[in-house]
Amino acid sequence: MVGLRKAALVEESAEVEVLFANMEKMKALTKKIQGSVNRLDASGKAVQEAISPIYGNTQKLQIANTNIDRVIEAIERLRAPREESAKEERIIRAGPGRGDLDGYIASLDRTIVTLTDLKRTKLRSNEQAVTELSGLLKLGNKQLEDVFRGVLQDCSREKVQALEYVVKQNPFPRMPQEKLQNLRSINAHISKSFAQLSQAELSRPSTQGIYADVRGDHLESTLRSLAQASISTARKVQPDALYKKGTNGMATYAQAIEGLFVAEFDNLNYVFDRDEWNGVYVSTCQVPLGDFTKTLRELNGHIQKNLLTDCFLGFEICGLVRTLSMRLQKQTGALKDQIYDSVKPIRETSKTSLTKMLEDTRSRTQGLIAVPIDGGPVDITTQTMRRLQEMTNYLEPLASILASMGEGGWNASSANNSSTTLDVGPDGVKLFGNYAADTVETMLQNLIGKARTLLKGKNLQGVFMANNVAIITRIIRSSELAPLMESYSKKLGDWRKQATAMYLEAWREPSGYLLDVQYTNRSKERPTSGGADSAAIVKSLSSKDKDAIKEKFKNFNTSFEDLVTRHKSYAMEPEVRNQLAKEVQNIIEPLYNRFYDRYREIDKGKGKYVKYDKTELNRTLASFA
Repeated sequence: MVGLRKAALVEESAEVEVLFANMEKMKALTKKIQGSVNRLDASGKAVQEAISPIYGNTQKLQIANTNIDRVIEAIERLRAPREESAKEERIIRAGPGRGDLDGYIASLDRTIVTLTDLKRTKLRSNEQAVTELSGLLKLGNKQLEDVFRGVLQDCSREKVQALEYVVKQNPFPRMPQEKLQNLRSINAHISKSFAQLSQAELSRPSTQGIYADVRGDHLESTLRSLAQASISTARKVQPDALYKKGTNGMATYAQAIEGLFVAEFDNLNYVFDRDEWNGVYVSTCQVPLGDFTKTLRELNGHIQKNLLTDCFLGFEICGLVRTLSMRLQKQTGALKDQIYDSVKPIRETSKTSLTKMLEDTRSRTQGLIAVPIDGGPVDITTQTMRRLQEMTNYLEPLASILASMGEGGWNASSANNSSTTLDVGPDGVKLFGNYAADTVETMLQNLIGKARTLLKGKNLQGVFMANNVAIITRIIRSSELAPLMESYSKKLGDWRKQATAMYLEAWREPSGYLLDVQYTNRSKERPTSGGADSAAIVKSLSSKDKDAIKEKFKNFNTSFEDLVTRHKSYAMEPEVRNQLAKEVQNIIEPLYNRFYDRYREIDKGKGKYVKYDKTELNRTLASFA
């Protein structure tokens, strides 16, 4: 067993020795490898130091090569335009004619690209070529401008019967779609080439000016007859006749302007880009708007010469122009202020007319040298009310005008500065009611002064005033004035009461004769009217009292008959006659019935003193109405 263990130890010892020997070999080999790595590292650094300059030079060579390629390409591009210029020149100089417009424009577009490239090079050698191409492009654009003008003239050659479109309420025609497309193509090219041609002296491409000139003249010629009609229809046949709404041609003129301007807006909105069309639209409309303004000036002169009768034409025009400006603003977004400014002179004249009409009412009533001797109304009352009634047909423009004048601004002493407000609200409508009330009040104040001066007797004066108040009331109630002058109704009622009181003043005399004086010391009981024993009452009277009663009957008869005669001789409006008759009846009838019941037996049926019984008196009073 011991021998075996020794053998095993010997064998393991031998293996250890072998391992140590291998380790020594590995260490030697590692040293060799390390030496090789160190040598390789040194060689790599040497190679890097040698190659680095070569790599940098290679990059520079690549950049230089790229630049050379670009230069070659630029040279090729510089050569190409010159090679193609002859071809484009033939196409451009031949002109668009009636051939391929799109092809002609495409040639010009290619010329623009070439010109742009040449200008970008900034080479002196290309200056001649730039000049030649610019001249060629200008020639082409000039030929396109001629085509553009020709298309517009063709579209404008046929006259549009504006009146027919307005009467039939048809939309005004646009230019044919094919024509619009050609115009659009031409404008697009010229606008694109505009910057390339260095046209510093021009503020916009030529197509914009051409369009405004040609189409502006077309609009002006289309509207010319309506402008003339507006002036001719303003001429008066009867010098004193009030203008009637709608009898002037201005309404048709304004409708035609709206229709034509909207159609033209649609045309140019298709031809021009959004950043162009607004300026072109305004320029296009300048000529017809100039005629419109001129027409309004002439109409304003006519209105000023016939201010009190034709101021209504001014009101109508103010309303029409305001509507026109607002509708065009809504549909096109332009011309609102320019159109509204054109009516300012008429608006100022209209404001003046309100003051003049009030002054006219005052001066005409103050200037009356006579009034109807039968108490009938004066013509100025009806005329003034008809004038106010006519004004309600122009309530919208009047409300705006009055709003700019302010409360009481229609009085000459407090006229306000002008205003251009377009707003119309309830305040403006209320102001018209106040203006109408001032007019009526001014007239009545002066009429009652004239009545007191020119008519004898308060009863006749009362009839006169009652008649005028009745006409005023009737016209207000039967017209649009009713809601507008509602606040004046109480004041008008006061005038009616005052007139009635003046008329009844004369009836105090016969009423006084029917007042019975009772002597309380002569009787224990006061006599009653109903069922009175007239015979007994008369029998109880003294001779002196009987004579006094007889005298009262006699005086009453005389006074009553005189007033009846006068009442029937007065000219009264139906409502006045009925109303005054009722008032008289309410006063006289109860007094007379009571007096008659008490003292009818004093005459014993002879009719010498007691001329009327109750039935006859009532019949007479009823005849008043």
